[in-house]
Amino acid sequence: MILSLARTPLLRTVSVSTSRIVPTVITRRCLATTTDAKDTQNLVEKIVQKYALDLPEGYLVKSGDYVTIRPHHVLTHDNTGAVIPKRWLIEYYPRFKSIGATKINNPRQPVFALDHDVQNKSEKNIEKYSKIEQFGKDHNVDFYPAGRGIGHQIMIEEGYAFPYTLTVASDSHSNMYGGIGALGTPVVRTDAAAIWATGRTWWQIPPVVKVDLQGTLPAGVTGKDVIITLCGLFNKDEVLNTAIEFHGSEETMKAISLEDRLAIANMTTEWGALAGVFPVDDLTIEYLQKRQKRLELEQFEKGNGSASHPRINDQTIQELVNNPIKASPSATYAKRLTLDLSTLSPHISGPNSVKVANTLAALEKEDIAINKAYLVSCVNSRAGDLRQAAAVMKGKKVKEGVEFYIAAASSEVQKEVVESGDWDVLVNAGAKVLPAGCGPCVGLGTGLLKDGEVGISATNRNFKGRMGSPSAKAYLASPAVVAASAIAGKIVGPNGTSGSTAEPKFTIETLNTNKEDDVSSSTDVLPNFPSTIKGELLFCHADNLNTDGIYPGKYTYNDDLTADDMRKVVMENYDPKFVDIVKDSDVLVGGFNFGTGSSREQAATAIKSRGITIMIAGSFSDIFKRNSINNALLLLESPELVNDLKNNVGTSDLTKRTGWNAEIKVGEGKVIVKQADGSDKTYKVGVLGKSVQELWLDGGLEGWVKQRL
Repeated sequence: MILSLARTPLLRTVSVSTSRIVPTVITRRCLATTTDAKDTQNLVEKIVQKYALDLPEGYLVKSGDYVTIRPHHVLTHDNTGAVIPKRWLIEYYPRFKSIGATKINNPRQPVFALDHDVQNKSEKNIEKYSKIEQFGKDHNVDFYPAGRGIGHQIMIEEGYAFPYTLTVASDSHSNMYGGIGALGTPVVRTDAAAIWATGRTWWQIPPVVKVDLQGTLPAGVTGKDVIITLCGLFNKDEVLNTAIEFHGSEETMKAISLEDRLAIANMTTEWGALAGVFPVDDLTIEYLQKRQKRLELEQFEKGNGSASHPRINDQTIQELVNNPIKASPSATYAKRLTLDLSTLSPHISGPNSVKVANTLAALEKEDIAINKAYLVSCVNSRAGDLRQAAAVMKGKKVKEGVEFYIAAASSEVQKEVVESGDWDVLVNAGAKVLPAGCGPCVGLGTGLLKDGEVGISATNRNFKGRMGSPSAKAYLASPAVVAASAIAGKIVGPNGTSGSTAEPKFTIETLNTNKEDDVSSSTDVLPNFPSTIKGELLFCHADNLNTDGIYPGKYTYNDDLTADDMRKVVMENYDPKFVDIVKDSDVLVGGFNFGTGSSREQAATAIKSRGITIMIAGSFSDIFKRNSINNALLLLESPELVNDLKNNVGTSDLTKRTGWNAEIKVGEGKVIVKQADGSDKTYKVGVLGKSVQELWLDGGLEGWVKQRL
């Protein structure tokens, strides 16, 4: 919870060297050490243990700890450009010089991959891409140009995301690395700049949920169907801001391909989790060995003889075999979920929400015509996905009037399916080829949904307006279902794979909760920090209000937009009337899981641009919390207040001036609300602790780091 963050002394006000920008923080109520009766660490905690810095001797990290970590690698993509200032062309300084740094701490740690706006051939974007490439070259950072592929796929292919490593990215789909047994989790671009400068960042180890997968998948059911089902079954924040560990018998796990694991882990982001990790097993090792052979062949073809790959080689693979990392038999978890895979059938997500899932069999009965179909993105455009689609489309044609877009996850993937002949099958069927990259998934480039259109996509997000017009409808499905629908011109499955409408078999059990986290305390208020914040409650009631709704993707990679520009477009995809209703100094109140979705920090800074100092919600997505804290937007959680507003003010208006006036006592952990009828009610919330106050006073993390270098 953000409230516990506020109480923890995450950042000390001390003078530190560059190597200690983020001081050691491992405070929690009950310390676990090697003197404990037994090791209770789960897999997530064991991986964090490897990358946590300056721990006391014998200290074992646990969920809830704030730790300083040195990630194995950090990926940035097009948002790398936002870390390089406009003055770069005149005086070549990276943005992180504004926080006092003069060079990248460890050039082997960052990875740059251009993948989001790769269709944009404007002079401005070409210049931006050129700046990023030159910056990487000058600082000896590994760089992958536009067309090489989606960054997350490159991280897997090139071994940056490697089993048992903790690897981060300034992109929310870094969860995908869990498919190969890495702990992948998102940071934001301000964090990325701090990692460049110091090699370090902070992380609170989240509660860990154990997901037991049972049985095996029926024919025609894929990893995409698994994660769509999970998002639909558990759609009430059951796993919000947790880390997921997937478990299962040897038979169960053997039947889930590596590509399916990557797809499932990828969309644990949409499920609300901060990570989704699969075990490392024989299937993982076999994948790496196969990848190693292909990399060695490429080196041979380039005339490099027997040169081994720096990350995927005999030594690194053998190390995995010799020293496996597994959860302790006595590992503790916050919750346990079970899902019987044998009871699953193909599922469809949407329209316009990953929290709504229906069986394919049920939707087929609705005869839903489509205008566009997409086989793109980091979740489902790998070689196996493209082969599945090709098997459906072989000898057939895309329905007249339907546009079907394909883009491989990487140039390596495209090369593989060209060699197998599957790429030509798709093209001959009428597919429109896009460059390897994100494109339509993030609402950029060719083929976006127009007003009133319906699309079906093998991507990972179908938020309102994300893939084009806010009035369009977007559904998510597996590659085979997308291909079949493109041929039929409506949502259907390949022949004989529609499955049943029966409910999957599942269970959920809460195992471990810490009620202390829900108890507010008091704290001192620092000089110049306001002890009381007042304002009228402005209510945006929607649960799961995502970052595309808050700040549309079409603006995200325009680095020239000022705060004044942002204030004109904030909430555009959610409620275009918002900008005419909001007033400076309002206290914005959201629903539950506010800020879910991408890692774009503009979702926080755009809200702040409207003169909003503090927000309240039933709950926040962790990545939105991280962006807000780093950019000095204050947050509090109060489910009780949100429910009172829903019950008394209502939800008929997307944005509502409530007439309720709040007085927030930041050091006392309470919000006093005077309702429109004159009655008062006090709500208990977490305090805004010293660390949050310091960040706010310094204008955010960048200012905080600069002050302490």
